[in-house]
Amino acid sequence: MSDFICTKILTEPLNIQEAYNFVSDPAHGAVDMFIGAVRNHHKRQDVEGITYDVHAPLAEKTFQDICQEAQTRWNGIKTYISHYKGRLDIEGISVIIAVSSPYRAESFEACRYIIEQIKERSPVWKQEHYTSAPSQWLPGHSLNTKNNE
Repeated sequence: MSDFICTKILTEPLNIQEAYNFVSDPAHGAVDMFIGAVRNHHKRQDVEGITYDVHAPLAEKTFQDICQEAQTRWNGIKTYISHYKGRLDIEGISVIIAVSSPYRAESFEACRYIIEQIKERSPVWKQEHYTSAPSQWLPGHSLNTKNNE
């Protein structure tokens, strides 16, 4: 793993300060972070929590690949991804992405690229728990590559 990439799948609370500390660099004047949190609604349903299921080995590989792609596009950036595995209540932090770079444009662009790629490619699934309806698994990434072509 590169000294400029950190990826983690955790069953303990995610740590914003750890993400910042990893990407902090005296040569970088910009740090951009995306923090995903559980919201209390989805498609007119009241949500009380979400369970995240993650195929950890494949997710780690995918996160690494995405970060390496970002580093190729935005040379010299540092990247950090942590994703939660398990059940979270409302406002629980599900994902943290941190990117640092010498200048803000690269940092913003790389952070946006990373979260969009995670949502599209990563083996992470969400089961929403509703206040007045049965829990439901949401459509997500398929491990069957034929479905992804």
